[in-house]
Amino acid sequence: MSFPLRPVLGATAILSLLAALPAQAQTLQSAVRALDAAGTRSIQLTGSGSWFQFGQAPDPSLPWPRFDVSRYVADIDYEKGSARVQINRIQALEAGRERPVPVEQKVDQYVSGPVAWNLPVIAPGGTLAAPVPQFAAVAERTAEILSTPQGFLRAALANKARSRPLKGGGSEVAFTVGGKHRFVGHINARNEVAVVRTWVDNPVLGDTLVETRFSDYRDFGGIPFPSHIARSQGGYPVLDLKVNDVRINGAASIAVPPEVASATPVAPVVKADKLAEGVYYLTGGTHHSVLIEQADHLVVVEAPLNEERSLAVIAKAKETVPGKPIKYLINTHAHFDHSGGLRTFAREGAVIVTPKANVPYYRKVWAAPRTLNPDSLARSRKGALFAEVDGKRVLSDGKRSIEVHSIVGSGHSDAFALVYLPGEKILVEGDAYTPAAANAPAPSRPNPYAVNLHDNIRRLGLDVAQIAALHGPRVVTLADLRLAIGEQSASR
Repeated sequence: MSFPLRPVLGATAILSLLAALPAQAQTLQSAVRALDAAGTRSIQLTGSGSWFQFGQAPDPSLPWPRFDVSRYVADIDYEKGSARVQINRIQALEAGRERPVPVEQKVDQYVSGPVAWNLPVIAPGGTLAAPVPQFAAVAERTAEILSTPQGFLRAALANKARSRPLKGGGSEVAFTVGGKHRFVGHINARNEVAVVRTWVDNPVLGDTLVETRFSDYRDFGGIPFPSHIARSQGGYPVLDLKVNDVRINGAASIAVPPEVASATPVAPVVKADKLAEGVYYLTGGTHHSVLIEQADHLVVVEAPLNEERSLAVIAKAKETVPGKPIKYLINTHAHFDHSGGLRTFAREGAVIVTPKANVPYYRKVWAAPRTLNPDSLARSRKGALFAEVDGKRVLSDGKRSIEVHSIVGSGHSDAFALVYLPGEKILVEGDAYTPAAANAPAPSRPNPYAVNLHDNIRRLGLDVAQIAALHGPRVVTLADLRLAIGEQSASR
């Protein structure tokens, strides 16, 4: 989904629009002139600070986890609606929460008009990587272009913004792009853009507020620009940036790679592999699910990513075991890549089985408006049913039992669950342990999440023969987990 700035405005067109502005838009006119929005065709800003991983809070009540940013560079071409953002970041340590040893991540992401892509960062001397289309990122990355001071002002002119005075001076400026993407900004008495608010769609949160605040404006080579940018999304910070340098009208040409320009979204593919009688591993892509047959109904473990993925999983489940409804969907934790398809199963009539702390969270965020991209649950106006996991919950049809256990003490999530089938000795888990490819060397340092999973298996006394991880290339055994965490950790 995209909403490129249309029409593309040059400086002459902007000045013509300024002359035609009504009296109530005088603050907008003054801000355009003060920040030289007409003359700023492109901009490069560099800085450092903090980035926060949206949708990955370790507890539903906590903010998104923080990463320290040593380098942030954004190149924006306003006239072409394109941008490139490069980030060097490393996850910050949290007191009392054990995580894997952090490594620096280098991000190189792009948007240009209706397309977005990432370019994987390869170590020097490595093989040149192909760009990876990011179809779902277009709207958010375009919103970031329009959520810079000059970008907001140019878009306000192009989209016939309305202004109203604010108490204490300045104006509120509002406009809509593409018929539904709303932007609201505040211009203060100094003719500075102080805040920009817009909304993007998210499978978990629905219409999600993205608020960008600008402060400490100073002169950067003749152009006023904020030296501090703070952005929040879904109520918590996602970026806190100290701007060190700003350059305007440089070479910001961003060419769309041919393979990105010709790419089209691929429908999710789900493959069903039999693990035991009535138990199937539903794989395909980066995230998996598990289907379990009961006497008169079906149980699915995990609804990752989004509605499209869940629809494909539901279709495969009904194809694999026809004639039975899906009664339960077991959700391991609330991270958005593992909960983005939950609402689709709720629309199907499934009870959502999830750790206790997640239930009030889902009830709250699912009540938010969904006007940008209404999903099937929103269109149906149906409610959702939940069943809490607090320590242990058993789903049984009298023949097969499905145990859902809380994972305790993990640094990954405080509201975390695993699924165990005692009759088949199958463990299902997501994010606690991701198996490596066959014959891959054991890690030099064990992942604390995997160590914790092994500790929980021992604590619960589970007799595990197979581990169907919700990430990874293959089904493994308990011996593989022990090898991954090291003999010393496994023998504790």
